[in-house]
Amino acid sequence: TIFASLAFFGLNSSVWAIELDDAIRTVPLNATKTITLTPEQVKRGKRLFNNTCSVCHTGGTTKTNPNIGLDPEALSLATPVRNTVESLVDYMKNPTSYDGIESIAEIHPSIKSADIFPKMRSLTEDDLVAIAGHVLLQPKVLAEKWGGGKIYY
Repeated sequence: TIFASLAFFGLNSSVWAIELDDAIRTVPLNATKTITLTPEQVKRGKRLFNNTCSVCHTGGTTKTNPNIGLDPEALSLATPVRNTVESLVDYMKNPTSYDGIESIAEIHPSIKSADIFPKMRSLTEDDLVAIAGHVLLQPKVLAEKWGGGKIYY
């Protein structure tokens, strides 16, 4: 039945993080170091991303600007580059335009603009690390679907 299928998929997704091996859970911390996310960080990052970011970033796309996604190539071409946990955490604290010239804190949710974007108010540093880890982990799990745009979502 449909209910049994939904229950199966619900159970399957709840153990998803535990099934990922260390190699998949290892993402760049900064330009020279990596970090291996714990299964708890993976699950928390997914939950927080879905609750806080996915309104505009479903599947790693950017609804307000489909030309800039959360895929590895787009993150590595930003100025400054945003393809590490530390650089994504920095972005979530103080977002800038893709070229790095202007602050976009008034239009993009961030810790800096938590007074405008209430969902950002309760996020801790650990939460930001978990969200950044989720963004960097998804290309390993979903491949080209992450940030792939309308053809997938």
